[in-house]
Amino acid sequence: MTVQPSLFPLDPLQPRSPAPAPAALPGGQRFWVGVVSAEHVRRGVAGGFAQVCHGKGGPLRRLRAGDGFAYYSPTDQFRGKEPLQAFTAIGTVLPGEPYLFDMGDGFVPYRRNIGWQAGATPAPIRPLLPVLEFTAGRTHWGAPFRYGLFPVSAADFATIAEAMGVGLSG
Repeated sequence: MTVQPSLFPLDPLQPRSPAPAPAALPGGQRFWVGVVSAEHVRRGVAGGFAQVCHGKGGPLRRLRAGDGFAYYSPTDQFRGKEPLQAFTAIGTVLPGEPYLFDMGDGFVPYRRNIGWQAGATPAPIRPLLPVLEFTAGRTHWGAPFRYGLFPVSAADFATIAEAMGVGLSG
């Protein structure tokens, strides 16, 4: 008897590695979600930058000018216990490379400049779970967020933008 692997789904309790970067659109544009508290998102929006993965530069080097970037905030406050679980900012990666920024007390994280979309409002993820490709049908939908930065499809990015009340600018 031949066993068909497609009949045996992946164990949902086993962690999965992040999905490979989706194919870029014809113009080369890709789409990303970064994960930080809303408190940190507000600082980034005010300063025109993104910072992910506790200030590591490697993840930010994956981004290219023109890529779409959205922030997801599991909580409002850094190390907070109250869940927020919402997309909190959306924009476009600006030209330039990641750069170091001295925040004091020996913390010098990498940042990347982002053109944040004005008028975007936070969008709770729960209503989007059944329609986002990276969460639809998954019991453990939060797994990709553990990586701090991960790629999403153009369709998912458009869904997030619409939920935040903004259109995508080319």
